Amino acid sequence: MSNNTRILSNGVTPKCCVNKKLLTEIGKTAELLKVVAEENRLKILCSLKKGELCVCDIWENLDLPQNLVSHHLKVLREAGLIESRKEGLNVMYSLNEKTIQSFNLLLSNLL
Repeated sequence: MSNNTRILSNGVTPKCCVNKKLLTEIGKTAELLKVVAEENRLKILCSLKKGELCVCDIWENLDLPQNLVSHHLKVLREAGLIESRKEGLNVMYSLNEKTIQSFNLLLSNLL
């Protein structure tokens, strides 16, 4: 057992301290939580729950400069939480349901 492993008062070592797969999941969850911890990103995710939106609709709803909204969209896209596609001159954004479900599962396994 490494020096970093914590033993609880009941003599049990928590699964999260010895299970490498769980440690990986904790790391993934922490990274996703950092992304969604920003208020405007949560607002974007919430607005996308209703369906696909173009960037122009998103930035109008948030009352933020378009460049700031584009930055938040980029962060969410790089984290895999949203997807984008071109439709003419517009870029359309939607939730990445597979990643959202995976994130929910990670959270439910940890909490």
